[in-house]
Amino acid sequence: MTFVFLWFGIDKFINPEYWVNAWLPSWFQGILAGLGIENLNFIYINGISEIVIGLGFLFNLFIKLFAFLTILFLLFVIFSFGLNEVTVRDVGLIGAALALLFWNGRKKF
Repeated sequence: MTFVFLWFGIDKFINPEYWVNAWLPSWFQGILAGLGIENLNFIYINGISEIVIGLGFLFNLFIKLFAFLTILFLLFVIFSFGLNEVTVRDVGLIGAALALLFWNGRKKF
């Protein structure tokens, strides 16, 4: 999950227009406009959030918090776009985040 979040977070700064045009639903763009938030600024904020989550996973910081935020974020993505060939990946990531959220630490088997 670390790599996925770092990759997508960084890519939002490399290709922000792609993310606006391909992955920001028009209904959500309307909400952003109503709030006075420009689409690119939202993409940058989202990219920063993904990078922070990725770094948290990488350095083992606030794992349960970041796992919970990951689940909320990915559920929003799935409900926004429906289940398709791309969002099915997010179902797997939700499973990984749930495992991190409910993992009790280092128990011996």
